[in-house]
Amino acid sequence: MLCTLYSNKIGFDQVLATVRRSLPTAQIAIDQEDDFTIAYILLKGGFFSSDKTLKIVYRERYEPSYFLPDEDDSSLTVNLKGLYGYVNSLPTQNERIKTLFLQKIATLNSEFSIVPETGTIKELPQLIRTLAQEFDAILFVQPNTLIGKAAGQHFLDKDLNLLLDQNGRSEVEYLSVQIQNTFFDPDPSTLNDDQTQRKTQSEQLLQQYHIKINPHLPPIYSERMTIIRSPQVIAERITALAITNLVAFDNLNEQEALQLAQEYGLYDLLTPKEKAFLANPTSDQKMFETWKVEGIWTLLWAINKVEDLPFPNELADLSGIASDNYPIVYGKNPRHFIASVTTTRPKSAILSANDLYYRLNWACTDARTHQQDMTIVNASVVYERHYALNWLINYQGQDWDEVSCDT
Repeated sequence: MLCTLYSNKIGFDQVLATVRRSLPTAQIAIDQEDDFTIAYILLKGGFFSSDKTLKIVYRERYEPSYFLPDEDDSSLTVNLKGLYGYVNSLPTQNERIKTLFLQKIATLNSEFSIVPETGTIKELPQLIRTLAQEFDAILFVQPNTLIGKAAGQHFLDKDLNLLLDQNGRSEVEYLSVQIQNTFFDPDPSTLNDDQTQRKTQSEQLLQQYHIKINPHLPPIYSERMTIIRSPQVIAERITALAITNLVAFDNLNEQEALQLAQEYGLYDLLTPKEKAFLANPTSDQKMFETWKVEGIWTLLWAINKVEDLPFPNELADLSGIASDNYPIVYGKNPRHFIASVTTTRPKSAILSANDLYYRLNWACTDARTHQQDMTIVNASVVYERHYALNWLINYQGQDWDEVSCDT
């Protein structure tokens, strides 16, 4: 086997159509073995050349979807669960890419292996590239092959760039995670219990506070579709926010903040927008950054450094947080705080908070659209907490600077 392609898309006929375009003189025979459909491809040799043969082994899930079900619905589902566990066990130099990779595995619906048998087919690398592009695939590749990028078994993205190898190396900065609309069934009867329960609980709480509800807002992702960011990544994000927060409240000037970041090796934790802020912290930008206190509080809550995420009718107050629970404290190395964070709250608790703030943010947006005052909650607090919660659950795989709060 040369490589195996995994895709959210299904369609053995599309695979064959691509093969026929790439190898127009090929003779193709089709066979079926259990869950596998096999294409035997023959390129006839000439007077001075021998025949060349290639095999493509294809299978797909019985029920294409955008998540891996608890119960196995096909042999491919079993394989994908094993693939998920294997990738999750690998080290990584890029936590975001690994997270997106795991999210993508949950959406996969088809698998097809490329198996050269006899002869060298010069069009094969381009055929693989075309299939990878057309199927938005990830590739599991054997070492020392014509498309290989690592010494051991490894994964490539659809552009045949190194996605992840056994040593955690990656050469890509982004991985798209697409969901086919045809596989997303909006019928409420197909939703998981945790999704419907979460939506109901959020709406009941909003009713208690007489906050407008949009019953047509769908539930957020289920627990099995969500990967919470790792404890270390959350702790690093809190630390970066804490640095900019000191400048926003004039507790440090920009030079002192940059010196702090450089001294403890924290500069690379800052986002491009945060670096731009520290380069020129205007009064307006400082005012904007002060609201990030709500994001800091939310992330501290997610790693159990503060007990509660209170109702958003009051501003968060960081002054009462114990020094051991905060990253930037005089005389202490922020790296010690980062190293101390090893767990997060249960995924169910974080998703419940996300669902609530999703609906609260809609209510605030609706009030603003209709030029009504939102007096029950602070709309800015709601937005900042929703922003942090969306980042926590890897909403659309977005980095901190690009997080969207869709309602």
